Amino acid sequence: MARNAPGNTSRLLGMLLSYSASSASLLIANAAQLITFAILARTFGADEFGRYVSLIAVTNIAVHLCGMGASESLVRRVPQDPSCFPRIFGHSIILSGISGAVLIFLGMIVLPHFMRFAEAPAENLWITFQLLLTNIVLVRLIMLGETIFLAHRRNAAANASIMGFALIRTLTAALACIAFDVNTVESWATWQMVSFILTLALYGFLAFRIARPDYRLDRPEIRLGVLFATPFIFRAFRQNVDLLILGLVANPEMVGSYGVARRITDSSYMAVDALNRLIYPHLAVASVNGIHHAFKLTMRILAIAIGLGLAAALFIFFAASLMPLIFGTEYVSLPTFVRILAPLILFIAIWSVAVDLLGAAGEHGARAWVLNLANGIGALVIGVAAWLWPPYGIFISAYIIEFSIVIASWFVVRAYVARSIAASKDVEL
Repeated sequence: MARNAPGNTSRLLGMLLSYSASSASLLIANAAQLITFAILARTFGADEFGRYVSLIAVTNIAVHLCGMGASESLVRRVPQDPSCFPRIFGHSIILSGISGAVLIFLGMIVLPHFMRFAEAPAENLWITFQLLLTNIVLVRLIMLGETIFLAHRRNAAANASIMGFALIRTLTAALACIAFDVNTVESWATWQMVSFILTLALYGFLAFRIARPDYRLDRPEIRLGVLFATPFIFRAFRQNVDLLILGLVANPEMVGSYGVARRITDSSYMAVDALNRLIYPHLAVASVNGIHHAFKLTMRILAIAIGLGLAAALFIFFAASLMPLIFGTEYVSLPTFVRILAPLILFIAIWSVAVDLLGAAGEHGARAWVLNLANGIGALVIGVAAWLWPPYGIFISAYIIEFSIVIASWFVVRAYVARSIAASKDVEL
């Protein structure tokens, strides 16, 4: 026991250093994203920014459809068998390209009827195309770079990629809006698209240095990818249906303030996300011979996640009064919205650990049922609440839904762990 102590201490120190680096990278990335959001909010003004937030609500849903969950197989399969990387890499690129093309086509047909960024129909269509290409396909492919590095346990490269992408967006916004006086979505769309294309070229070069993709579909992974992606799709729909409905029934200031408050709370979850993105490959390896083998590690992660979620919630709650100074005095509802949403971070931290364990153990069906059912019903409830009592109906619904996911996800985990233990005893007999 004593002989193993130095090795255990070394491993623990290594994990702490990895987590610190991951947290720092996500902190910088989220700070950069908030700065980007602040620059756009102040430059566009409440009306123009409200329209932009409505468009982003659509692309936030669509980006989870793009790729059909193929990137998850990288962080699950490659740590177990590194030789499969070229095939899974090619599989991810194919699905991202096909699904992305379909999403852009559908968006260009539907969105111009609801959102106008220019008077001329042809110009409005071109702007819509740029925004969809940039915020769906290019974002998905750029994010694939981080996933590839994580799959190969190259945490430093993964951290650098996520920081780099966020900083590029911030620099682009600063250059466009401050140096070149870009103050409309119409002008911003081209700046954003060009910067994302250049970023993708760089990340693609780095990814291809690891291995060239083998362009063929892995059919069993398609089903698993869809099961993995659908909870994110339903959750994204549930998280953005409020913005879509608010855009129809509320004034632009409320839409803009709520959009910023949502971005702040989403960004504040990064401390827990930093932990989960590092632990997921470890859970996948630990659960190879049964999910119960990873349960002890999961409970340790849960304790840490609760502490991180509580700290993040308290921080943004007390910092809410400073938000109008950062984003602009036009957003008068912003401090109140931030304070109301802050405690939700703790609920998300608790259930995210449970669903990550299910995903890492390959139990995507159970994971999908829990999240899809909660988010599907939640989207309907929040949509109705946003229509009937904007925005406070949204807040009440959000608390009910997040608490329900906490209960359901951990109930399912305990059931699967018990079944796994029973199965292992049968094998021993």
